[in-house]
Amino acid sequence: MGRSDAQRSPAQLFALVFGAVLTLAGILGFFITTSFSTGDDLPRETLILFDVNGWHNIVHLASGALGLAVFRNYRASRSYALGLGAVYVLVVILGFIAGDGGEILGLLPINTEDNILHILIAAAGIGAGLATPAEPAPTTSTATA
Repeated sequence: MGRSDAQRSPAQLFALVFGAVLTLAGILGFFITTSFSTGDDLPRETLILFDVNGWHNIVHLASGALGLAVFRNYRASRSYALGLGAVYVLVVILGFIAGDGGEILGLLPINTEDNILHILIAAAGIGAGLATPAEPAPTTSTATA
């Protein structure tokens, strides 16, 4: 049986919330642009303040879907939170190297607003993962006759 919202770990809440938000961002991004161009032809469309393209949307969809797939599992959600946080630390580093208006790996357009958001996602993921003990607390239940 799954845990209620009050019983979910910080990592499970992170996986649920960020999974939903990233999935939604990926879907909405395709209403902005469906271009999968790369390199010099890399498109620069924005969703609110953030640069997006087809590849960026796929990354959001995949990382969001993974969060939604694991949020019910205590250990998997902790791994997701720590893993996504670590990946976003790398993305932040690459984003700052690329600079405002740059691109990551010739695929993903990046701007300062993206970098700031990525710092927040990295901190939230690592924080939620570290706030969640490796093993869930034992539960006690009383059976009524």
